[in-house]
Amino acid sequence: MKVREIAEAIEQYAPLRLQEEWDNAGIQVGNPEAEITGVLLCTDATETVVGEAVALGYNLVISHHPLIFRGLKKIMGRTPVERTVAMAIKHDITIYSAHTNMDSAWQGVSFRMADKIGMTDVAFLDDNRVDAYGDQCSTSAGCGVIGNIEPTAAIEVLKRVKAAFEVGAVRYCGNPDTVISRVALCGGAGGFLIDKAVEMGAQLYVTADMRYHDFLDNSKRIVVADIGHYESEHFTKEIFLEIIQKKSPTFAVAFAKSETNQVNYL
Repeated sequence: MKVREIAEAIEQYAPLRLQEEWDNAGIQVGNPEAEITGVLLCTDATETVVGEAVALGYNLVISHHPLIFRGLKKIMGRTPVERTVAMAIKHDITIYSAHTNMDSAWQGVSFRMADKIGMTDVAFLDDNRVDAYGDQCSTSAGCGVIGNIEPTAAIEVLKRVKAAFEVGAVRYCGNPDTVISRVALCGGAGGFLIDKAVEMGAQLYVTADMRYHDFLDNSKRIVVADIGHYESEHFTKEIFLEIIQKKSPTFAVAFAKSETNQVNYL
């Protein structure tokens, strides 16, 4: 199987046209016509992850976050990105990323988050991307999700979230005794959707990369929880795995064992 075939399968699930203008999803390094020897899945394509792929004999790394966000004018090994690109080229490894296109896809990142805490009746929180897949007549892409849970005190829901996403510490604001029955989620930096979560009736909004004033300005109207960027998105690897296994059930594919969250908690 060629790299191009896996890329096409992912892009059928999460079309590249769904990505934000500033994003850089797709092939980062390598040859789309290369025959795949194995696939390593990760959140971030780092030197360590590419080194693991080399050791396994795998020549395709699929990450959620793009390795290259900004243009590279030189590759001299001065930065982690330059060194990772150089290592991938040296060992004929292709790196592919599906980022904001996977965030916005139906059953994408935020839907996977909802699955992890048992939400029901899940729908897009902001479904402003209509006919995104081209051949459908209904809304099929958007940002964040909203859904229901059994009425539960906020503090207990936050404990559930902390365990489900393997979070070192949950930053939150709002009344911990608030009864939560409707939850909104957004993987990654989702501060821009707080107002939408309130408008749609959520009592709890779970996301990452919240600023101090996001908490201060919203503590009286909704419980807001910041679980960390990596923590909110690291299950994206499961989506990649399912797409690949559907394409080829016996193909050599693995989660990167060397990958760790670069943010630590003391």
